[in-house]
Amino acid sequence: MTAIPDKTAADPQQIIAELERKLDERTSERDEALERQTATAGILQIIASSPSDVQPVFDAIAERSKRLVNALSTTVFGIVDGMMHLTAFTPTNPEADATLRATFPAPLSKFSWGESIRRGEIYRVADSESEPEGLRDLARQRGWRSCLCVPLLRDGKPIGMIGPTRAEPGPFADHDVQLLQTFADQAVIAISNVELFQQVQERTRELSASLDDLRATQDRLVQTEKLASLGQLTAGIAHEIKNPLNFVNNFSALSAELIEEMKDVLSDISLDNNKREELDQITKMLKDNLEKVVQHGKRADSIVKNMLQHSRQGSSEHRVVDINAIVDESLNLAYHGARAEKEGFSITLQRDLDPSVGMADVYPQEITRALLNLVSNAFYATTKRKAEAGDGFEPVLYATTKNLGDKVEIRIRDNGTGIPEEVKKKIFNPFFTTKPAGEGTGLGLSMSHDIIVKQHGGSIDVESEPGLFTEFKIVLPRTIQR
Repeated sequence: MTAIPDKTAADPQQIIAELERKLDERTSERDEALERQTATAGILQIIASSPSDVQPVFDAIAERSKRLVNALSTTVFGIVDGMMHLTAFTPTNPEADATLRATFPAPLSKFSWGESIRRGEIYRVADSESEPEGLRDLARQRGWRSCLCVPLLRDGKPIGMIGPTRAEPGPFADHDVQLLQTFADQAVIAISNVELFQQVQERTRELSASLDDLRATQDRLVQTEKLASLGQLTAGIAHEIKNPLNFVNNFSALSAELIEEMKDVLSDISLDNNKREELDQITKMLKDNLEKVVQHGKRADSIVKNMLQHSRQGSSEHRVVDINAIVDESLNLAYHGARAEKEGFSITLQRDLDPSVGMADVYPQEITRALLNLVSNAFYATTKRKAEAGDGFEPVLYATTKNLGDKVEIRIRDNGTGIPEEVKKKIFNPFFTTKPAGEGTGLGLSMSHDIIVKQHGGSIDVESEPGLFTEFKIVLPRTIQR
């Protein structure tokens, strides 16, 4: 019996051809996936190397997308409020690149792809010769005829666009479109990661600045609280000391007068020369001792008065005054006082008073007292440096004012001995002084700090270089905050 051929059996050649076709498809898919992974890996490397800068990411997107679809060139745009901004591109020639930069930013609606990109859809420019004149001329300069416009979508909204081009006209193949669309999704993630990192960095900087401000505020509050408590304590102690001190001063002065009366009474008594001489010596010693008691009693009384002034919350009436006039008056008072106190005192006063500083609502007597303290300290520092440096040194004090709008600035600068860094941290502490015993109470700068900061709501800062200069900067609000 003759066998009948099975016509349903496949031709071996057809089977081999089909297997080869499927193998080619698998190979092509594998190659495309590998290309996508390679391109994405390149962007991830860029992010790792510069996580805070988005520009290298845009540059990488342009370069990788060009290679991914074997394009002639690629442009990458950002879209903000309907405007296209050029963020990256692969160069062609200098003239064409310059024209490209000059064309953007431009409205998205100006281009044929505008509406499609706005809807989040891909757009193919099959032939640039069919496009409007501006885009056609740009395409000719950069040497392309076809373009693929792929939106960069975040939450369904376009934030940018990738535009690879080719020298030949005709639409991009579907597999290129799919390949670039997948890459665009990964590019958006990369851009978002960098932007998120930038936001975290900015927020970290803001938090760091806020923390610094908080610490500074806490330090000022602690200092203010210390000064307030110390002021109350000082006032109580000063009042307790002042009463017995008055008795010491008054009775020591009275006793000195009584010695003179005693000498007059004893002068009529007949004594031999030895007894008379011995009596004169004793009375002289008593008088000298009492004079020392009076001298140091007055010194103690001055310290008590300073302590009471330091503890006061404020004195005199606040009113609107001319700041330049107060600074000028304080300089003159301090200068003439120093000349009267120390013979041969000399210093050059240089004024640079801003005419626009104008008026401010302050406690004039208190501001004058603070300025007198600063100027007196400057005189002391320059005098000390002159004594150390000799005749070649010329003491100079600079006083400047500046209009800061709702605030005024006063600077007092001298070319004296300067302040070491370890001392600078303590100069506003009550009773801290570097002057020899008997020459300073350590309350002057503390009192000035209280007046400027506590009473007026201003600030006082110091800059100094040992052996060169010291400068105090005062900033006062034009109106006292209550």
